[in-house]
Amino acid sequence: MYVCSCFGITEQQVREHASAGACTPRQIASASKAGTDCGSCVRRIQGLLGRGGCPRRESAAESAVAALAAPAATAGVAEAA
Repeated sequence: MYVCSCFGITEQQVREHASAGACTPRQIASASKAGTDCGSCVRRIQGLLGRGGCPRRESAAESAVAALAAPAATAGVAEAA
């Protein structure tokens, strides 16, 4: 099914770009032009990305949590020494 009528971009193409690392509507636009003409497809693209369209988004969130936890863990080690 078409997501962007202006440039003929399909849901499958959006998913392919997302799996290649384009995890925001702006990145999808850079990769495919979808959302850069009339803009009516931007919400649909957001919906696709929010429903597992971007597998790297979850791992990025997990990395951010780990990065925030690391300084606290390191501080505890320094205090114990």
